[in-house]
Formats: sequence, C-alpha cells, structure tokens
Amino acid sequence: MSLQTVNDLLRKHKLVEGMLSNQTMPRRKLVTALVQKQHMVELRSVLDKLSAVEIGHILQSIDLDDARLVWEQVEDARQDDVLWELSDALREALVGDREPHCGVGQMSAFELVDGRLSKVAITCRHDLLAIQPIWVDLLAPSKAQRALIGQHYGLDLPDPLDLTDLEASARFYVEDQHEIHIHSDFLLDREGKSRSVPVAFILRGEMLFSVRSEELPVFRLQRLRARTQPGFVSDCKDMLLDLYGAEAEYSADALENVYAQLENVSKQVLSQNISDEEAAAILADIAEEEDLNGRIRRNMLDTQRAVSFLIRRKLLNTTQLDDAQQILRDIESLNSHTAFLFDKINFLMDATVGFININQNKVIKIFSVASVAMLPPTLIASIYGMNFDNMPELKWALGYPFALVLMTISVVAPFVFFKRKGWLR
Repeated sequence: MSLQTVNDLLRKHKLVEGMLSNQTMPRRKLVTALVQKQHMVELRSVLDKLSAVEIGHILQSIDLDDARLVWEQVEDARQDDVLWELSDALREALVGDREPHCGVGQMSAFELVDGRLSKVAITCRHDLLAIQPIWVDLLAPSKAQRALIGQHYGLDLPDPLDLTDLEASARFYVEDQHEIHIHSDFLLDREGKSRSVPVAFILRGEMLFSVRSEELPVFRLQRLRARTQPGFVSDCKDMLLDLYGAEAEYSADALENVYAQLENVSKQVLSQNISDEEAAAILADIAEEEDLNGRIRRNMLDTQRAVSFLIRRKLLNTTQLDDAQQILRDIESLNSHTAFLFDKINFLMDATVGFININQNKVIKIFSVASVAMLPPTLIASIYGMNFDNMPELKWALGYPFALVLMTISVVAPFVFFKRKGWLR
C-alpha cells in the first residue's frame, strides 16, 4: 500500500512536469517549481508516516532516478536508519562511500596476538576487514550497530533487552547454521542497586559474539587478565568458559559481602534494646541482603545450566572440559553457601520480628496494669455512689479525703503484694 502510494505520487509528479515543460506560458519555471514543491511536500508527508524498514523497501523497489528523488525527501535525522535497510549497491548509488552512523554503543573486537588478547575498536565497516577476532563484544548496541556486525558476519544479533522475556528452556539452542545461542544473566552488584544483566552469547565457528546492555565487572576483569597473561585464552570457547568462571568468582565475593553485612546486622539484633525504628532499619537491611542472595543463587543456576549445555553439546576439548567441571563444582559450593545464608537471614528476620513483638507487648502491658490498678478505686467509687439516702461524705468533713485515701491504698497495695511475691517485674 505504501509503495503504491509513493509510485502514484511519482507518476503524478512526472506527468505534471512533462505537461508544464511543453507549455509556453509566462513564468513557466516559477509554476513548475511551485508544482514540484507541492508534490514533494505530499511525498515527504507520506514518508514521515513510514518506518525506516518500509522506506528501505520502497527505495529497493523503484528505479534509481525515482529512488534519488525519494531519498532527497527523507529527513536527515532518519537517513542513517534507512541506509542500514539498503543494499550496498543502492547505498553507494545514493550516498557514495558514506558510512551510516552506528550510534553511541561500544563495539570491540579481540584478536589473539602472541597469546594475549588485543583489542580493536570498531567504528565502521572498514575496521572489520583487516582483523580475525575470536571475540566480538557489543556494549549497549543500537540497531544499526547490530546490523553492521550481523551483515558482515552473516548472523542475526538479538537485542539484549528482549532476552528478559524468554522462557528458561529457550535460552540455549542451536540454529540451522550451527550457531550456538546462549542467553545468561550476569550479576551487577552495586550498593543498593544490585541486579541481573542479560547477556546474549553466540558461538559461530571460531568466534564468540556477546551482546549486553551494561558494562559488567566480569567482562572488565577477563579483558584485563587476557591482555596481561600470555596463554590465558586460546580460542573463543576458552573465553566463554572464563567469563562463566569469573562470574562464579564475582558471585563468591558478593556472597562474602552478604555474610559481612549479616554479621553487622546480627550484632544489632542481639543487643539488649532495639527500638521499633531500629528494627525497621534492620528489616530493610535483611531484605536487601536476602534479595541479593536470591539473585546470586538464580544466576548460579543459570550459569550451571549454560555450562552443562556446553558439555552436552560436546564442544569442549579435554582441558576445557576439566575447566567446565571445575566451574560446576564451584557453583555447587556456592549453592550450599547461599542455602546457609538463607537460614541465617530467616533467623535474623524472626529474631527482629520477635523484638518488635516484645516492644509491642511492653506497651500493651502498661495498659493492662493500668486497667487492673483502676479496678479497686472504681469499685470504691461505685459503692460510694450507690447510697443516695445516706451519703456520709456529705455530712462528714473528711468523707471525700477518706475516700480518696482509700482509693490510693487500693491501688498501691496490690503492686506492693505482687512485687514481694516476684510476680511483677
């Protein structure tokens, strides 16, 4: 429908232009310019309502002269997005050797040079021609950047933000072209803002592709190790396993921090006096550590499944298989530690709630004692108020003072009695 609309506008434009060119009228050039401008405004209005994909399809479907005319009506801000939808030949015909802008994300390729990783920043298509990387890492890539890498290497790179909706069973699979897709969550532990960041891995031949939305400490650590330690990695599968191993190490460090925080909370909980405000703050701290501990356990389960998938696919050599088994053993030990921390968290939670109940019971105890203490004087006052015919306090000068003293004695006497018996503390 959109293609038909554009073709109709172009045909109308050519028809009117041809008719005006054969007319001998005053100011013919001015009239022709006005008519052309009107047609271009209509064409621009149609293009503004279309997506970059639809505009690219239209440009691919019409003649080159018409494509040039349509291209001139595409807004400058949208031209880069449209260029990614065109073939190399049409792109060159329209804009020459201009490379479409890739966006603000970071694209890096890593080659093995003398046993060390060597980083190459990717800014355009030409940067990919002279390298043979084992790892291509995309950080917060735009659609254009993913298209650039995908077109060059012949694969489809997913948007990492779309991975959060995948079912757990759909995170590990093999494509028809023997591409191995693995979607995993990596821990980003920041004070008060810890969360899981989805990362998409694609193994194709001797190359590893990773796509993620945020920088992660695990990736920084592995890049540093591979650059400074010769022989740290030998191929793309080594790189992937080392990333999973570093994730286990990072999670272990996070669990140590959780334990340290819970130790501080224990000292507060086991102190003699805790106010309700302090208890509320303690509960908030416990809830934060419980959330982090649960996230670590979930990520470790995800990592365990990913490493097991690699083992089942028989992709690893003997050394890599030993490394994978060691990662699984580390994860098992971390799972045991998270279970221990869950027990400790439950104990501290119950203890804190118990102290809150004790504080509430103290308040209720005050009201209970007050209500019991007022029963005898209430009884005396009731008795004095029953006898309307003979009320000695009206004729006796000390009647009311005597009643008040009697009430006071009735309040104090039970307290003294219970205190001596040890029943009141």
